[in-house]
Parts: sequence; structure tokens; C-alpha cells
Amino acid sequence: MSLPATIRPATSAELLACISEAAANGQRLRLQGGGSKALLGASAPQATLVDMRAFSGVVDYDPAELVLTVGAGTPLADIEALVANENQMLAFEPFDLGPICGGAAGASTIGGVVAAGLAGSRRLSAGSVRDHLLQIDAISGRGERFVAGARVVKNVTGYDLPKLICGSWGRLAAVTQLTLKVLPRGRERSTRVIQGLGAAQAIAVMARAMGSQAEVAAAAYVPGVDGGAADAVVSQTAFRLEGFGPSVAARGRLLDSLLQAYGAVRTLSDGEAAEWWEQLRTLPSLANNGGLWRINLPPSRAAGVLEVLVPQGARYVLDWAGGLIWLSCDERSLLPRELAARAGGHALLLRASAQLRSRLPALQPPAPGVAALEERVRRAFDPQGVFECGRFPGAAGGAPQHAD
Repeated sequence: MSLPATIRPATSAELLACISEAAANGQRLRLQGGGSKALLGASAPQATLVDMRAFSGVVDYDPAELVLTVGAGTPLADIEALVANENQMLAFEPFDLGPICGGAAGASTIGGVVAAGLAGSRRLSAGSVRDHLLQIDAISGRGERFVAGARVVKNVTGYDLPKLICGSWGRLAAVTQLTLKVLPRGRERSTRVIQGLGAAQAIAVMARAMGSQAEVAAAAYVPGVDGGAADAVVSQTAFRLEGFGPSVAARGRLLDSLLQAYGAVRTLSDGEAAEWWEQLRTLPSLANNGGLWRINLPPSRAAGVLEVLVPQGARYVLDWAGGLIWLSCDERSLLPRELAARAGGHALLLRASAQLRSRLPALQPPAPGVAALEERVRRAFDPQGVFECGRFPGAAGGAPQHAD
């Protein structure tokens, strides 16, 4: 019996039955939470859409133990509000990718965040999504339910399968429930900004700051815009400190001393700082400007990549002290992917026309040896290719290609 175009399983038993039926009949499934990243990758009209939003809600939250267990379909905004009420946070600073990808805001679910493996500016100091994922409940393409990991931070039992799931883009298993480590929110924050640096100089300054004892939580660079004398915008290099008040103050003085050699240092007000870092989550300067790429690479190689792309009209923002380039350019250009590979990194195509997405893989094609290993991992989880829905054409295998 053929599955309908969309299914909305309400229980793990229903989901397991759907996956087993798809495996038996050679059908393909496309997992989706809120759909915030639905426009990433190729369309998959032949695959049955599996709406995972019924797997929602808080299963267990123990603020004292810094552990949170939720359904994978729980909205990210609900989780952030819940932990903020306890003065805690998801330390990898997840964000809603919907508006950046051309989708709706507010639809992102925690399962989608984990499946994409996308972290925000604090990833530089707090680690990636996979560093905070403790346990998953999931159903593989074999139609087998499994639990991996543990609800404790220190766990060395068996294989660390949650790390494989994180960044797999729904190509290994359908996660129904997950457990995350949360952390206390810093009581104080302070953002320092230097204006007028070029990209290469900013990357060098950020590297020095990150190597200092100032314990910088996040560092990013927004280039200037030469719109004429009246409309010109000066570049800004920002550094964020977090923690207890006396510690932030002491580290701020240390950072000021380090940065003064490169220009005047200004401390942003709380409102200015919140607005500044929000632009790293929404990228207003890169909206409606062709294709959008997310390039991960060694910070020391970022300036060389930009030297090639910027003269061709590309616009960009740097995060992770230069280790992450948000880049907008002519969507027909393959240079971002080629340059990322040469620099020892990889590029994720986030936004492009449907025509381009149908022929250009969203994920960077891996080297042959890595591709073979990914294929073995994918077949171990999904031997019938149930989750091989065609969303990522040309991307070998189904093991994770970490976005962070």
C-alpha cells in the first residue's frame, strides 16, 4: 500500500509502522519539523513528507542538573523561553534559519536544529551542537527503535551515536526525543567594537583576542559599505564577554588594553549589543542578493578566499573569529565551493533558485574515501534508502557533514 503525500504520526509506534512500510515498498520519506529549512536542498516531490511536529513538549527538565529532555518537534522558541526563565541557556546559541533560507520565521524546531547541526556565534567558545547533545530516541531506516547516549554528561558506554545524528540532515534516522545539556546564562555581558579594520586585519585581531586571557565568548566582523560620503558605513569588529560582573569587568580591561593598538575601542550599550549580535542571526545585509553560502574554514584562510570573491561583487559577514563566512553572490558561481575546498573547509548552499538546487548539492561533496565511509554508515542505519529522498543530489552517503 502506498503512503500518502504527507503523514503526521502522533506516536513512535505510528512512525515506526510508516518507516517499516516505506522500507518494504521501496518508498522514500522526507523528515520535517517546522519546515524552516524546507527551501534548502532540492525539492523531493516523490518522497512522502513526514511531519514530526506531534513529537513535541517537555519530557523532563531538571535545572539543578542542567539537563533538558524534549520531543524533537518542540519549537526552538519555546525551549529558549523555558530555559531563560531559569536563567539558563542552550550554550551553542541556536537560531531560526527560516528567514535566512527564504522561509517563515518562528517555525524552527529543536529536532531540526540538531539535524542541521547549526550553531550561532557562541560556538566559538561553547562548542557545537553535538557537544551538548546527550541522548536521542530515534527510529532507523530499518524500522528499529533505538536509544543512544545517556542523560548524564560523563558517559563512555558504547558508540556515541548522537554525534552522528547531529548534522545528518534527517538522512540516518527519525529522532523523536532528545536530551540536551544546558548551562547557566552569564549574569553580565559586554561587547567591545573597533571600527574601520579591513577583513585581514580584523581576522588577525580576533585571533589575538581569542588567544588572550580575556576569554572572549564570541568575535565577529561586519565589513563597511562605501555608499558615498553620506551613506558610507564603517566596518565593525565586535568581541563579546560573558560571566559574573567582576570577571567581565576585569577581562574587559584586559581586552581594551589589547585592542587599543588597533584603534579606538567602544563599549556598546546593552540595546546596541543585542541589535549587533542579532544581525549575525538574521543577516539583513545579505538579504535578496543572489545565492547564499555558509563557508566553514580555518580562520587564517578566510582573507584569501575573500580576496577572490569580493572583487566579483560578493558580500559577506564573518563570524567565529573568521572561521565562518556568510557569503552572498551570483548564485551561478561555484567559486565559493571551490575556494572553500582549497582552503581546507566546506561550503553549504543555503539559498538559491529551485533550478540550481536541483542540480547543485547543498552539501559539499566529500572526498572519495570519506564518501565511501559515509555510504557504509548510511547503509548501516538505512539499508533500503528510506531517507534517501533526493533532497541532496550529488552528496554521497548519509553520514553527517557537520555545518559547525
